[in-house]
Amino acid sequence: MRIVLVHPNYHSGGAEIAGNWPPAWVAYLSGHLKDAGFTDIHFIDAMTNDLSDEDLAARLADLRPDVVGTTAITPSIYKAEQVLKIAKDVVPDALRVLGGIHATFMYKQVLSEAPWIDVIVRGEGEEIFRDLIRTVAEGRWPDDRASIKGLAYIADDGKIVATQAAPTVKQLDAINPDWTLLEWSKYIYVPLGVRVAIPNMARGCPFTCSFCSQWKFWRDYRVRDPKKVVDEIENLVENHQVGFFILADEEPTINRKKFIQFCEELIARGLPDKVKWGINTRVTDIMRDKELLKFYRKAGLVHISLGTEAAAQLKLDRFNKETKVSENKEAIRLLREADIFVEAQFIVGLENETAETLEETYRMAWDWQPDLANWAMYTPWPFTPLFQELGDKVEIFDFEKYNFVTPIMKPEAMDRAELLDRVMNNYRRFYMQKALFHYPWRGTGFRRRYLLGCLKAFLKAGFERKFYDLGKANYWGPQSKKGVNFNFDRTRKIAPAQMEDWAAIHDRKVALEKARARLKDDDTGTVMACGGGTAQMEESREPAE
Repeated sequence: MRIVLVHPNYHSGGAEIAGNWPPAWVAYLSGHLKDAGFTDIHFIDAMTNDLSDEDLAARLADLRPDVVGTTAITPSIYKAEQVLKIAKDVVPDALRVLGGIHATFMYKQVLSEAPWIDVIVRGEGEEIFRDLIRTVAEGRWPDDRASIKGLAYIADDGKIVATQAAPTVKQLDAINPDWTLLEWSKYIYVPLGVRVAIPNMARGCPFTCSFCSQWKFWRDYRVRDPKKVVDEIENLVENHQVGFFILADEEPTINRKKFIQFCEELIARGLPDKVKWGINTRVTDIMRDKELLKFYRKAGLVHISLGTEAAAQLKLDRFNKETKVSENKEAIRLLREADIFVEAQFIVGLENETAETLEETYRMAWDWQPDLANWAMYTPWPFTPLFQELGDKVEIFDFEKYNFVTPIMKPEAMDRAELLDRVMNNYRRFYMQKALFHYPWRGTGFRRRYLLGCLKAFLKAGFERKFYDLGKANYWGPQSKKGVNFNFDRTRKIAPAQMEDWAAIHDRKVALEKARARLKDDDTGTVMACGGGTAQMEESREPAE
């Protein structure tokens, strides 16, 4: 049985300015399928190769697969739906499968707008997709589809059906990713000019940021054996010449004990001389591990993206955070002293955003002196609690624009064009000063080369008008504000079936809150998370691998 996996051709001008990122989902899914005996697997990276619909159709027609599978985060959902529409046209007998976080929670929306999709895999894909493929191979599809956990599909009577949720993958170390399917020469990290990979050490998050979906999708928090992770990285370095990797985890340092073991194993094998790496983490984890930062650097950790999120304390509170602004500055100072490049992430574009608050984020960014700064547009994922709490304040349902570079929310004090212009003004001022007075003169050797490489990535994206999707938005500078057009498709709405599902979820939530209120001994509080929060995982209570 032939299986073809397709990565949809979606571009936003966001993180991809630093390079082409290898789709790790393909490696983990295909590796688990091959271990189950399904070896005729092919991969089409339509994004990296920028394939047109016609080119994709020709590739599918040539391969003649029995199953076509693709995935989507929220902004790439329409491209993924189009992949399966093309499959329906050119290989109509192939089973069309969609996975990923958007379809997991928005399956009623997706099946309403794209009824040509045969089945949606809801949740972690490895075991569900394997069970699905076995059913197809044994000729039991579609008769036995209702018995497979973790699916959604349109039944013969036209109703949308979701089977019972599948359990999470308990043995992460049993998954052997197959990285051979990827075209490694095309996945380059621009700042260093080396091949890049995105391996996974843990899944899930024990915290519950109101704007995040990690904890909802992965459900429980699980950590792999650090030695197994380093085995995988060693394979990537030795067999695929990877020179830089980013851990895919939302926050690899949550489990301090495992993270230290991971670093120790990298050092023991001499890998820091061959590969450098980066992570995302929280300010509080940096403060907790201040004495370990030089050890982390010795293990090859050179880049940390910090979720400082916002300068105004009001915004930090809105996101279920307890970070103090002074802690953000101190964490950045500690990382600089450890010779770890630090990127400060700011969320902008809330409904209460003003010219003054945007200026404040710039002043704080310059005062803190991170090596890099990123101003991301506030984007409420449609499957998070925050999205539903915002209600009619969300007026754009064109999910293709939910990419952190397009202003989904309209601030009360300015229009979207002014918001974009002021954010670009922050970028211009920050990086112009860095380029003239910092990057060429701060440090030597690797530090200087890395900073100039980051500058090169920004300049390249800016010259090509790809940064922040500026070319598509018709933004050329302050003089072009009146001509900015984000090209929202305002005909897109939330499907009635999805609205009904949300209403049911809301009713259950209200009932649960009332039940909790009746418990006199209930002293649980909201768990804080991601760029700050005081919650820390006690080592004695850390989950087993």
